[in-house]
Amino acid sequence: MKKKDKLTLISKKIFLCIFIILSQLFVINYSFSKINIILTINNDIVTNYDIAKEEKYLEILNPSLKNLKSEQKFELAKQSLIKEIIKKKEILKFVDLEKDNEFADKYLNQLYIGLGYKNEIQFKEQLLKLNTYTLEEIKQKSKIEIYWNELILSKYNDKINIKKEKLSKKIKKLSTKKKELLLSEIVFKKKTEENLKDTIKMINMSINEIGFNNTANLYSISESSKFGGKIGWLQEESLSKNIYEKISKLKINDISNIIKINDKFIILKLEDVRFTENKIDKDKELKKIISIERNKKLENFSKIHFNKIKTKFIINEK
Repeated sequence: MKKKDKLTLISKKIFLCIFIILSQLFVINYSFSKINIILTINNDIVTNYDIAKEEKYLEILNPSLKNLKSEQKFELAKQSLIKEIIKKKEILKFVDLEKDNEFADKYLNQLYIGLGYKNEIQFKEQLLKLNTYTLEEIKQKSKIEIYWNELILSKYNDKINIKKEKLSKKIKKLSTKKKELLLSEIVFKKKTEENLKDTIKMINMSINEIGFNNTANLYSISESSKFGGKIGWLQEESLSKNIYEKISKLKINDISNIIKINDKFIILKLEDVRFTENKIDKDKELKKIISIERNKKLENFSKIHFNKIKTKFIINEK
């Protein structure tokens, strides 16, 4: 090969390398140019990219969210990230999130099984397909929830009063033929009497437009809102008298009237009904009902504590 031809070949290779590098830089810069800061929480930044990932994750938890408008999903994801960041900041005062937590694996296992995935591999493939969080990132999110619940338990456990005798009487009435109800809920509070009317009107309109479960995502203050308000199967006999009277005549897919419980209001939807024949371990059932009651009270303390610490954070929306 002549010297001139060699130089030409080298020049072409150099040009090709420069072109590839410049192309990659262009793609990277173009991608970054699409990332915008949506809000800051003290020194933490939340971008549109963060919100997009959270939106897709919330859709995995509740697939019916796909039917919501983009701005509604955006707002849900934004509020979800605000809660998570504040919780994370609080628990980092007491624990190291980088350490392994045996309950995180159990939590994750219960999560994907509850969502209908056969195993961790299937769940991981779905995460990859949707371009949302990695399995490790979801495990980290799980740790935040676990440690937050432990924090609430340590602070408020002494304030939880469970009327075991009353619950025990309920258990004694249980028959071997159990009627179980699959329920979803929308939980909300009122500020004023006028506000209550407006809230009820807004929720009813939303149920008619986008359905009960999507409305729960948007307006319910319960932790079940992430799952479209679904609270799972409950034995009919385990329900309080107040709730039972409101839903006893409901048919599948019917929605209850408003039920007032303490300072909150609840709307319930009967998703399904089933009957099972089982030998009842009354001690086990009592523990189960006590656990449900305890978790409800802890959830209430969780909201109180969260709202208390939220005031210490500066949230600036761009």
